[in-house]
Amino acid sequence: MVDYIGVERVQELVTRIGPAPFMEALATEIEHDYRRWREFDKSPRHATHSSVGVIELMPTSDGRLYSFKYVNGHPKNTAAGLLTVTAFGVLSDVETGYPLLLSEMTFTTALRTAAMSVLAARRMARPDSRVMALIGNGAQSEFQAIAFNHMLGIRELRLYDTDSRATFKLERNLLRLGLNGLRVVRCESSTEAVRGADIVTTVTADKRNAVILTPAMIQPGMHINAVGGDCPGKTELHPDILRRPDARVMVEYAPQCRIEGEIQQMDAWFPVTELSDVVRGTAVARANRQEVTIFDSVGFALTDFSALRYLYRLNRDQRVAAAEIDLVPDLDDPKDLFGGLVQQVDLGGRLRSGWSAHTVAANDFPAGGGARAPDAMRATDTRRADSCLGS
Repeated sequence: MVDYIGVERVQELVTRIGPAPFMEALATEIEHDYRRWREFDKSPRHATHSSVGVIELMPTSDGRLYSFKYVNGHPKNTAAGLLTVTAFGVLSDVETGYPLLLSEMTFTTALRTAAMSVLAARRMARPDSRVMALIGNGAQSEFQAIAFNHMLGIRELRLYDTDSRATFKLERNLLRLGLNGLRVVRCESSTEAVRGADIVTTVTADKRNAVILTPAMIQPGMHINAVGGDCPGKTELHPDILRRPDARVMVEYAPQCRIEGEIQQMDAWFPVTELSDVVRGTAVARANRQEVTIFDSVGFALTDFSALRYLYRLNRDQRVAAAEIDLVPDLDDPKDLFGGLVQQVDLGGRLRSGWSAHTVAANDFPAGGGARAPDAMRATDTRRADSCLGS
């Protein structure tokens, strides 16, 4: 049996611990794994792009555990009442190859993204940073606000989104939370939101080369937490911000960020620092108070590995009754897979009813190859397929 964590279980765990402490603990898990960066098998995620979005697989392993996440990004989904991002993940034992956990990761991705943002900002932002502009007030925005308030001491949050309903939603949710000493300011433009901010977080969804921040908006000493640019052709910063002589850019994994991040706009030799080098003390994240620091965050598989392992341990420590699914057959004889599928053979050596060699008639296999569905099922299945294809 494989441990299973669904949407309700994640809601239960986060509610019991609290969103802010949950993300703080998750940031600790992520930092621990980045300190052992060299133990991990690393590669850019595998992405399948379409005109309306992207579907990605994000695998990694430390030689003992293996994980992958399936995640999509479809910005136009909200117009149809669907989420822009959905995800699930698997954690497996490398020695046997058996899966240990199947988990939802839609909520978890939002939690780990915010945890990662603050983990980077702790090193890149000036220690006395108290004001943050939050541009893009959609699904990720509350998580960023909670994490920066709790873990970095942000006391003023300046909001802007082209969709005023998103800003109203964010403002309403933050007021309900009653976050510690947080003043929320609604702004009329990105320029207004950025003015006077110590930290600027951009977390927009449009799949295009947008210019959310322009060079004129950026002041010495700012930290930019650029989250929304996360696939080819999707950016948020004017490239001249990256070219500033006082700018320092940090990334999760350079080979992936050069494909998907803000630095896709730069030449291949453009200098960046990887977070793992900063965490392990071999590089600096900020040299002085006047530097403009930029975290070019696209999301990396190692962060999901940390999140899945944390969920697996937390779920086992805090559960009352096991939540498991029979994802892998449990056989008396591991060499007899067919016998496990059939399960029972009578004393005369005949297969159970329903497993006769005559169950599927020869005419159900047309000349073109492939089994033909029974008449009672064919019409229903055809209608279902047509609806999926939009016909």
